[in-house]
Amino acid sequence: MLVEETAILDKADRYIEMMQGKVNPEYRQGYHLMAPVGWINDPNGFVYFQGYYHLFYQYYPYDSKWGPMHWGHARSRDLVHWEELPVALAPDQVYDRGGCFSGSAIEKEGKLFLFYTGCQEVCGVVHQHQCLAVSSDGIHFTKFAANPIVAEAELGDYGAIQDFRDPKVIRHEERYYMVVATKTADSRGRIVMFESEDLFQWRFFSVLLEGTAEQGIMWECPDLFSLDGRDVLIMSPIQIQQQGLEYHNISSTVAWIGEVDWETGKMQVANFHEIDFGMDFYAPQTTEDPQGRRIMVAWMQMWDRTLPTHDLGHQWAGSMTLPRELRVKKDRLVQKPVSTVYSQLIYQQGTENIQVGETPVVFRNALSDQTYLHLVADLSHGEVFQIGLMSSAKEALQLTYDVFSETFEMNRENFGRPLIGSEKVPVNSRKVKVPLIDGQLVLEIFRDTSSLEIFINGLEVMTGTFYEVVKGRDLVFSGVGDMRILALETATIKEA
Repeated sequence: MLVEETAILDKADRYIEMMQGKVNPEYRQGYHLMAPVGWINDPNGFVYFQGYYHLFYQYYPYDSKWGPMHWGHARSRDLVHWEELPVALAPDQVYDRGGCFSGSAIEKEGKLFLFYTGCQEVCGVVHQHQCLAVSSDGIHFTKFAANPIVAEAELGDYGAIQDFRDPKVIRHEERYYMVVATKTADSRGRIVMFESEDLFQWRFFSVLLEGTAEQGIMWECPDLFSLDGRDVLIMSPIQIQQQGLEYHNISSTVAWIGEVDWETGKMQVANFHEIDFGMDFYAPQTTEDPQGRRIMVAWMQMWDRTLPTHDLGHQWAGSMTLPRELRVKKDRLVQKPVSTVYSQLIYQQGTENIQVGETPVVFRNALSDQTYLHLVADLSHGEVFQIGLMSSAKEALQLTYDVFSETFEMNRENFGRPLIGSEKVPVNSRKVKVPLIDGQLVLEIFRDTSSLEIFINGLEVMTGTFYEVVKGRDLVFSGVGDMRILALETATIKEA
């Protein structure tokens, strides 16, 4: 490792240690992965290596806003309890002095290879190119002397060098493939692939997929994998146009499902759809673990809005979602909470057969800062079903299911500290169309200090953050029609 690199990494780790006692814990999560201090965004390098799940992330330790990107690092044996590790990468070389942007990891011959985007300005033009760092222990990394390994010469006319980032490296049969995001000359999202036999020498292979003008001006953070007999490409489009209830965020995350022709390197798409219909989900990355499960983690935040923990000087911003297990069913990506989280539940109470109508049904002090809620409701004779979470005398975060339109809504308007975005970005309410199953609505809700992840009928997910001013502990049900809660369970979740 270069002396300069060691000094810069040591500086970051010393600063983190110095600042940890100055971080305001008011809104910090209990069982979600967070950086110890500073800004966090995209998950990077998600991989199982030497008995641990390793998760790196975009990181700026010196402020609670985006800055020259480092790679933070944590590891876990169970995807619930995370151990903080030293900063893995810092922008310390000529080719990455503008930041070590997002990327991925892969194991080969007992070593861990990190692929990331180095950002550099050349003659007034930003150059984004792909770089490599290698480790034997999964903690200390040495940057490849011949970086960058994929740059302007390899990209050619197939993309824009100033928007060429987020390499995901995979193995297919006997070759390695690098999937990278870029865009066309007329600003449409494009995913390109490069191939290699050894992870060091790369050549252009194909344009895997490109979008229409309505599908975003740039695609970020691609991830390609096979699951349940289908090929899946996930990525996060910027400025995708709204289409009905879907794509309500200006930036979103989409799954494209179909089949890759490995002779031509082209993907034939059968279906594409948004992955999470909440307000705070972006740039997910997946890995396959030793059990053969496909696990996904995302940044539990979003661009283009205020962040109260930064505005209040709390010295941190952002966290990761709960890891989720993925399957493909009927050409749609289906998510469920990682199974190990259930061993962390401490059950509090359960009840059955509760009539719900216009008169509110209130469960006092049912919710703590770390709460799991499982609900089964019969809405076959109802019209509108409402849930007030974190309810107090003045406010509640509202969940609503409309039986006729088959839409589920999360609404944090006028709840807690205001979250403000641009005019084009509705930051406080979203809806998703999801049918009842035999007239029933089944919800799993994971509440942490300042976040909600809602799994709806095993089909859709909504993720959102919030920042309470007054702690609300009550759970309130109401609605229009003749409805019944068949089963309701609440539990607390052990902090990681």
